Amino acid sequence: MSRAFVFPGQGAQVIGMGRALAEAYPGAKAVFDEVDAALGEKLSTLIWEGDIAELTLTQNAQPALMATSIAAFRALETEGMGLDQAAFVAGHSLGEYSALCAAGALTLADTARLLRIRGQAMQEAVPVGIGAMAALLGLDFETAIAVAQEAAQGEVCQAANDNDPAQVVVSGHKAAVERAVEIAKARGAKRALMLPVSAPFHCALMQPAAHVMAEALAAVPISNPAVPVVANVRAEAVTEANRIADLLVAQVTGSVRWRESVLWMEKAGVTEFWEIGAGKALSGMIRRIAPGAATRAIGTPEDVAAAKA
Repeated sequence: MSRAFVFPGQGAQVIGMGRALAEAYPGAKAVFDEVDAALGEKLSTLIWEGDIAELTLTQNAQPALMATSIAAFRALETEGMGLDQAAFVAGHSLGEYSALCAAGALTLADTARLLRIRGQAMQEAVPVGIGAMAALLGLDFETAIAVAQEAAQGEVCQAANDNDPAQVVVSGHKAAVERAVEIAKARGAKRALMLPVSAPFHCALMQPAAHVMAEALAAVPISNPAVPVVANVRAEAVTEANRIADLLVAQVTGSVRWRESVLWMEKAGVTEFWEIGAGKALSGMIRRIAPGAATRAIGTPEDVAAAKA
């Protein structure tokens, strides 16, 4: 059996995530302590006891979700289920940073600081109210691209997330995205709805954030990952450190090719996907993309114990 470790993106955050792991595993607690130290604040207090609206702010959610994922990964390592158990790692959007951290390409402290910068830069790239995102359900990726192109009308409207065979997210100027919702409905989408997000992620409007991330990534050391990382924007494995920064910069404005990434891993022999961190969103997507593959979510000590059994 070939296994991939996959790491969730924004939207999976909940108050209390990772706390039981930190209480059960010293290695998991050390992750939250190191992230707190790297950011110079008690992010762990916000994660475990704070207000969900504050945790959901992009600049908080991104490092918080990464910390929870790496805490779960450290718990797995404690039980003898580390990188030697995985053929590939991958992550959805910010989850790619978690994957790179787990694979040793980025240090935990650098990953936390990069995600704080990324979250702030993405939030500040577009004034509130200018951009939007919408989920188109029941359309394939090619149709969603055509919908976005028709809706653009001189504005930005792009297919931002190719999540699974029947879920594509579009992103861009608010009016263009609203047009995309109506066009998608006319083309037979089962549902098309605006998403409650604070910025239009993964589209050309994020170019200011891409410039910020290029500068930030240039200032941190990046190592060759211990196992191949399947990159969002390429939907194929990367093993060379000198390619990683450029791919992470491209990811800010480029599409998250999650469906293709999962299919690539399946073709490469992966038969089991372990979602490491908060929630089970990726597991649901994977079951729709690769129905023959097994999935497992690892977010609590009970999940770790079940995986070991």
